[in-house]
Amino acid sequence: MNPLNMIKGMMGISNPKDMAMKMLSQNNNPIFKNLIDMANKGDTKGVENFARNYMKSQGKDFDQEFNNFKDMFK
Repeated sequence: MNPLNMIKGMMGISNPKDMAMKMLSQNNNPIFKNLIDMANKGDTKGVENFARNYMKSQGKDFDQEFNNFKDMFK
């Protein structure tokens, strides 16, 4: 996905949740589809567990990365 197109697609979306959902919905990856399904069902623990496991597999600290993400919207 072209980063410029992604930014253009996000323009006008001020809610981080809506922005993330839009980005995920534009991806055909079955893992992202599963994440969207969990989010739509309100399974926040499932989404968080996925994110924690993914970050751990990348050698990153979820809590630190999530705080950095939230700081982008202040």
